[in-house]
Amino acid sequence: MPYGPKGQHRPADVVGCAVTVARIATGEIEDTIKPIVEDADDGQVLGGKARARKLSPRRRSEIARRAAQARWAAKGKA
Repeated sequence: MPYGPKGQHRPADVVGCAVTVARIATGEIEDTIKPIVEDADDGQVLGGKARARKLSPRRRSEIARRAAQARWAAKGKA
């Protein structure tokens, strides 16, 4: 079954989805949204924060330095 934008289960076919939306609109069923990751803000993924916690400060610094160098190199080409 496919997932919606916030991890909720939705019907795979168009007709099934239309029926579900109509039932929600008429109040026949409750729209239950259960996000996969409840700690994240809207549109935010926790992967980067979890990765940053696992990395040592030295390694994070190396990664940030390479990213800055790449940004500055890209500005020179533009």
